[in-house]
Amino acid sequence: MELPDTQLFNYLILPLLIAVARIFDVSIGTIRIISVSRGHKLVSAILGFFEILVWLVVINKVMTDATNVFAYIGYAGGFAAGSAIGIWMEEKLAVGNLIVRVITRSDPTALINKLRLKGYGVTKVIGHGQHGEVDLVFAVIKRSNLEEVVGIINRFNPKAFYSVEDVKVVRQGVFPQRQSHRALARPLRKGK
Repeated sequence: MELPDTQLFNYLILPLLIAVARIFDVSIGTIRIISVSRGHKLVSAILGFFEILVWLVVINKVMTDATNVFAYIGYAGGFAAGSAIGIWMEEKLAVGNLIVRVITRSDPTALINKLRLKGYGVTKVIGHGQHGEVDLVFAVIKRSNLEEVVGIINRFNPKAFYSVEDVKVVRQGVFPQRQSHRALARPLRKGK
């Protein structure tokens, strides 16, 4: 049984369905790649199964009507949008850990105290940079806390150089509790 308006279906509805399916499978693929890089084997395998299943259905539909340029446009547009949406979803999920490194020539005591007061584990090391002695401040944090930590860095040491990297594995450590235990945080005294 054929739909009453075949042209409407072929040149509008079908390309839109293809685009939506591609958005879905590429978004899943983006999150799967991130899961692979973080060593989440089972999650990566499950996401990979659904990613390829959707892709096979979509590519079959596109190849069945190989002359429909609108299907190609839907396919490519869905891929592009899926990439952007996948990255956005990963940022919103904020799964995993990061290491934040702060390098500063200014006294980092107030910054360290504030981070510790908020429940972050912080390590300070004295180093030597191109222009003399510097302090290096390290903190391994949950990805979901990055905005807060960067805000603290900018407030207490706006000229500090800092970098942020993914951390694949974390064992033990000091992280903020869901319910604040600020009384347990030990402030750093000057000179330590």
